[in-house]
Amino acid sequence: MKFNVQGPDGLVDRKAPGQPSRLNNAHRAALAAIIESGPTLAIHGVVRWRIIDLCQWLFEEFRVSVAKQTLSRELRAMGYRKLSARPRHHTQADDAIEDLKKVSRRVWRTSPRTKASIRPI
Repeated sequence: MKFNVQGPDGLVDRKAPGQPSRLNNAHRAALAAIIESGPTLAIHGVVRWRIIDLCQWLFEEFRVSVAKQTLSRELRAMGYRKLSARPRHHTQADDAIEDLKKVSRRVWRTSPRTKASIRPI
């Protein structure tokens, strides 16, 4: 069937078209603007954006339901990356970090040859 419609080029495997994106350019522009401005605790109820929060915001603003995985893929395509701070215990002392860090061992050296190790065979 492909050969009849498109000739020999129709036999080449191509990427399947798949489901069209639920987000259009207006949604992406609004999403980029809200990410760049950051959340307001009094308005949005969060102190930092998580993907699930952005999914909820998209639904409240545009009535567009998007899965977390899909929004994550869209955000990566827009050039955003998920960054998270390293976890830190609230009672952690700053000096304790340096004390617990691994220290590299000294470079191994060969032991000096002794008379017993160089005896003839």
